[in-house]
Amino acid sequence: MSSSVRAGYPDFLDLPWTRPMALWEGQCDRLEMLPRGLARHPVVFVSYEGAVYALKELPVGLAEREYGQLRRLEDARVPCVTPVGHAMTRTDDGDRSVLVTRYLDHSLPYHSLFMRPSLTRYRNHLLGAMALLLVQLHLAGAFWGDCSLNNTLFRRDAGRLTAYLVDAETAEVHASISDGMRKHDLDIMEENVSGGLLDLAAMGALPTDFPAREIGETIRQQYQALWETVTAEQLIPFGERYRIRERVRRLNELGFSVDQIELRPAPDGEMLRLRALVTDRYFHRNMLHSMTGLDPEEMQAQAMLNEIQQMKASLSAQLRRSVPLSVAAHRWLNEVYMPVLDKLALLVQSGADPAELYCQLLEHKWYLSERAAHDVGHLAAAEDFMRQMRDRPSLAGVTPLPDADEPGG
Repeated sequence: MSSSVRAGYPDFLDLPWTRPMALWEGQCDRLEMLPRGLARHPVVFVSYEGAVYALKELPVGLAEREYGQLRRLEDARVPCVTPVGHAMTRTDDGDRSVLVTRYLDHSLPYHSLFMRPSLTRYRNHLLGAMALLLVQLHLAGAFWGDCSLNNTLFRRDAGRLTAYLVDAETAEVHASISDGMRKHDLDIMEENVSGGLLDLAAMGALPTDFPAREIGETIRQQYQALWETVTAEQLIPFGERYRIRERVRRLNELGFSVDQIELRPAPDGEMLRLRALVTDRYFHRNMLHSMTGLDPEEMQAQAMLNEIQQMKASLSAQLRRSVPLSVAAHRWLNEVYMPVLDKLALLVQSGADPAELYCQLLEHKWYLSERAAHDVGHLAAAEDFMRQMRDRPSLAGVTPLPDADEPGG
């Protein structure tokens, strides 16, 4: 066996590489049983020091190619699984190549959103998440070539979903992508999404009136609307340059970071042609990370920054002077976020995503405050949230909490 693995990761040398992956069960004590979609190739999950990795067995040469494409997508900051390495093995069934990726923590395959009753409220968000992922890919000059629900994982993001590309076997990354390639990607997406949902319908996992054949077209429509919003050229009068700031602010609200603004005179000489060039969809995530070190999903980061802005306004009013946002962020992290997570420690230890858990707590706090007609506060909301979670599984997918009189309660 020969391998190439990024620094900072395990060497994976203790795995049973001489055996085909389909026969690893019972031969490797590192195996983990995790949910996954249908796959053309054998896939296993292995754990090292609390981290889980996905290994996919492929024909010779394909793992190295896919690893390279994932590295390019990662460099372009497209949401995708983290490429860790690739290997060449000689098994009893012949030579194989193996792709190694980091398992996406707190993620869900699409069928979980339809087959687990606690997750049904996320179904509609799946459409927008798929559309947004395709927009991000195409902005980065990437052609997926096999967009499907099976090749996508989803993470909860402040009550919504963020979609991640899992399979890049057919992906191509270019300097830019043509309209024809974008259309071809959307055609493939429509066919594959309909096929995946029809499979669920055949299993009885969907309501009898569920429009499985129409979902792909809905994703396409959402994609086209978002693509137009992000890439459209805008005409603005010379005297209304504030519209430049409005355009940047609107893109930032959608989460997109703006790299540069292009301005050109229109042919009539009375207008300017405005075009904003976006880089990635991590605007709020980058801002929050720079001030707190936290690295949540984009919508989670936006919800947290809203709280930091509120703390900044409150502190500025109390002190009768402007308080820097970074100071408010430090206070929020140490006086609000960390104490709340301490209150929710049992849920975090049970496997919940801390950032999503915090956003659920904010929603719970809002309902409690509405009912009480005053702000109940984060810690009181957290205590009430924990009481409720003792009686039912969390929407974050963790196990129910023990009763107070049970061991560990």
